[in-house]
Amino acid sequence: MRLIVGLGNPDPEYEGTPHNLGFDVVERLARQARIRTHSQQGRARVWVGRLDREEVVLAQPLTYMNLSGAAVSELLRAHGLTPAELVVILDDVALPFGQLRIRERGSAGGHRGLESVLAAVGTDEVPRVRLGIRPADAEVGDLSNYVLGPMDDEQRGLAEKMVAEAAEAVRVLLREGAQKAMAQFNRRPETATE
Repeated sequence: MRLIVGLGNPDPEYEGTPHNLGFDVVERLARQARIRTHSQQGRARVWVGRLDREEVVLAQPLTYMNLSGAAVSELLRAHGLTPAELVVILDDVALPFGQLRIRERGSAGGHRGLESVLAAVGTDEVPRVRLGIRPADAEVGDLSNYVLGPMDDEQRGLAEKMVAEAAEAVRVLLREGAQKAMAQFNRRPETATE
């Protein structure tokens, strides 16, 4: 069994924002796995079923981004899983919009949601899929306004493609391992903007 967690914020006002792309990937994976119903477990919305041949728990923490670790650690304990059996999906303002980066371990890179998860599980050896959200002009200004604000039409189109690619990256990671997923998806896509 694997725990796949998409980071985001639970309120409807955050839907369609760059900071909620992790939630979008989890919802896409649930549709691909034909898991139609979800429930609440602890402080997370979860879908439980099979994705390809792997039993999975797909989760969206309901704690808000910066407190995601509490929900994730509860889910790991509830399902008897280790941090190595966790995959975290998150946005990354350091990557160009549209680019994916998969890592097996490493620092939070300034992402407070991932920082919360790593602190709660007690290790940085947690596989993660990062979705690049840095805008083309590279000047974000107020970071919180940018990541929590609505995307423009061009960004929405790129985000849809990136969410689909991230969902496929998670499936490759589950089926064939992180090294294979990194080799296939850690590249600058033609659709990424600088």
